[in-house]
Amino acid sequence: MLFKKRKKKKVKEVLTLPRLDRRILSNVPDPENIRMMDDRRGSLDNESSKNIASKDIEKFRTFNLRYEASFDVILVKKGQKKKGKIKAKAVDISSTGLLIELNENVDPFELGAEVIARFNIPSGTMPEGFESKVKINATTIRIFEKNDKQMMAIQFEKPLTEYFQKKRWGYSVYTASAFLFVAVLFVMLLRVESIIYFKYNLLLYLYSLIAAAFLLTRYLFGAFYRDVPINPNYTPGVSIIIPCFNEEEWISRTILSCINQDYPVDKLEVIVVDDRSTDGTVKEIEKTIEMVHREADRFMTKERLKMHVLPVNGGKREALVQGVDMAKHDLVVFVDSDSFLDPSAIQHIVQPFQDPRMGGVAGRTEVENKFTNMLTKLQTVRYYVAFRIMKAAESWFDSVTCLSGPLSCYRKDLILKHKDAWLNQKFLGQPATFGDDRSMTNYILQTHRTGYQDQAVCSTIVPSDMNVFLKQQMRWKRSWLRESLRAGSFIWKKEPFMALFFYIGLIVPIAAPVVVLYNLVYVPLLHHIFPGTFLMGLLLMAMLMSLAHLFFRKSKLWVFGFYFCIFYEFVLLWQMPIAWFTFWKSTWGTRETPQDVEAKNKKEARKRKNKLSKDIQLPL
Repeated sequence: MLFKKRKKKKVKEVLTLPRLDRRILSNVPDPENIRMMDDRRGSLDNESSKNIASKDIEKFRTFNLRYEASFDVILVKKGQKKKGKIKAKAVDISSTGLLIELNENVDPFELGAEVIARFNIPSGTMPEGFESKVKINATTIRIFEKNDKQMMAIQFEKPLTEYFQKKRWGYSVYTASAFLFVAVLFVMLLRVESIIYFKYNLLLYLYSLIAAAFLLTRYLFGAFYRDVPINPNYTPGVSIIIPCFNEEEWISRTILSCINQDYPVDKLEVIVVDDRSTDGTVKEIEKTIEMVHREADRFMTKERLKMHVLPVNGGKREALVQGVDMAKHDLVVFVDSDSFLDPSAIQHIVQPFQDPRMGGVAGRTEVENKFTNMLTKLQTVRYYVAFRIMKAAESWFDSVTCLSGPLSCYRKDLILKHKDAWLNQKFLGQPATFGDDRSMTNYILQTHRTGYQDQAVCSTIVPSDMNVFLKQQMRWKRSWLRESLRAGSFIWKKEPFMALFFYIGLIVPIAAPVVVLYNLVYVPLLHHIFPGTFLMGLLLMAMLMSLAHLFFRKSKLWVFGFYFCIFYEFVLLWQMPIAWFTFWKSTWGTRETPQDVEAKNKKEARKRKNKLSKDIQLPL
């Protein structure tokens, strides 16, 4: 061949990297009370934890967690602006201080010196919302040498959280609140126009009214939502199941985040189930487990952390069921193999189960690689609104319709009750190989409540490649259609208001492509009318998403809500008609399931057959 197909270069993910603690399980409660003082990385000894409220423990962790950094810092000694100036490089940063590496032949300030620190925190260095310019008073608290480099640590006069609250975050909340009010007001005024013109096109303006009412109520009930508070006396046994297939890059971090939980040692276990990975995943799992056993044996890790490799590739559901069969506790938590739990995620997600009618609970999923490129930034805003607004609104009625795969918790007996139906589920004769989270949620919803805990947080790696992202979205739309049709057969038995909006939420996305074509193509071409009202409505919907993200997250990424809405209208929306006619398909498109292999073989067979037919027809 004259030209070889170039291998597509893999996108380099931009991740926020906490500096590793010297202890591998720094957040696990110490059963032997060896820790006698608060750790500078944010861990507390048992006695300290008993005397501090859970929200204060979270604040303590936030203040002390340090992140790897590499950006320029200028320090100016107070009262000596010309002579007392140092240029240096940040090594790591926390909300309370900064560690810097001094340039050669530069003398550090003396201990206790009062300085003014100026720097710009790059995107991805700290959690979302911290990316900004900073000018803050500080004090030198430590000077030392490391690898022949002069190091200096400074402590901020006030935590960055307090600094940003006055400098930027407070303004963000006020601005978002004002514009949200204006956006909602304009949406309502546009709907008044729809009522006026209702007689001219009943279906179009009825759709407009219903869609607006659906969206506004989601935001309303999402605003009313509150977490179930932590009851320190409620710590049921939990088994975390991690299904895994070809996840060599992320699986170690996932395992460590699951075992390193602020939860009683005797009430938490982690089970990793590998679905016959074809890369180095199994070796990475074994390496991680061996390290944990070696360095944290006193935390009973040999009894609490184990792995199981399936004899043949059976799919994600088979891996999850195998893990549930091995679980010894009454609650099971499903965690995707590229998702990472916050230290208090399990503590938060179990709280709704104090209600015996609660069958499953979803946590909040955030984007881990949010700063990689524009595609991941779009998903960051979308994910947050989907969880904090949409799932929170459903939780108001105890009827969350999808307990998402990255982090969800179930009663073990309910999983075992439905496991055979779940494993053998078919739709129009085809095995249901994806949409496992929506499918199990449907089984649970038929007899129990489902909820959402916003403070049970995990982060996940989202697609940063457009081709992978589009395949994922198509798969999600197919599973949404399939499982929504299933849910529609019983959801009417739930709370009436919730049931009504479920059916509206089913109709609106399905009809959306037709409505968009009518407004943006049919009306302008046939009636020569510019679709100003429709475009204004689209802009207002985008404003609601963006401003909600700004209100809650106080992040500069809020503007990507606008971009997402545009991208959805002109790209993702048109996957829906394809999904209408192909929602029975069972191929993933992004992993080698048996169904994908079968589809691939059939495609190659057709190519060989077509090539053979062409060769036969060629003249001698």
